[in-house]
Amino acid sequence: MKYRELRRCDNLKVSEISLGCEGFIGKTKEEYKNMLDRAMELGVNFIDMYTSNPEFRDNMGYSIKNKRDKIILQGHIGSSWEKGQYLRTRNPEKTKFAFEDQLKRLNTDYIDIGMIHYVDSVDDFNNVFNGEIIKYCIKLKEKGIIRAIGLSSHNPVVAKNAVETGYI
Repeated sequence: MKYRELRRCDNLKVSEISLGCEGFIGKTKEEYKNMLDRAMELGVNFIDMYTSNPEFRDNMGYSIKNKRDKIILQGHIGSSWEKGQYLRTRNPEKTKFAFEDQLKRLNTDYIDIGMIHYVDSVDDFNNVFNGEIIKYCIKLKEKGIIRAIGLSSHNPVVAKNAVETGYI
């Protein structure tokens, strides 16, 4: 496996191949553990936990037990689980609740990369970076609860603006 160094993230070395984890949905906790163990045997150490699904988080927490120091977790910020549905949110209370729930279910006190999820429009970018969401992320980073702030976008203008803030 080849690894890349994330210089803005404490020089973490992440595998070039990562787990997006969509294939984990609907599996038992033993299947989660077996899939994660096999990926780690192959050198995969980067996991993007894209969903706020409570069952996913519980099973992932079970699977990473005694392995937390060997994996790089990317958890989404700005997503919630409501009425059985994954939703993007910019509501500060929902965002905080979902992130704290993630830590609890994973049995960890930190996430390596807190990724602000799905910022595709300039209006949404302005909302995130001029509001409570970025303030929350900065506080998490200052406290060591996240090691780095990330952002996902399909819009190159938004991505460029995000990088230029110096937070991402």
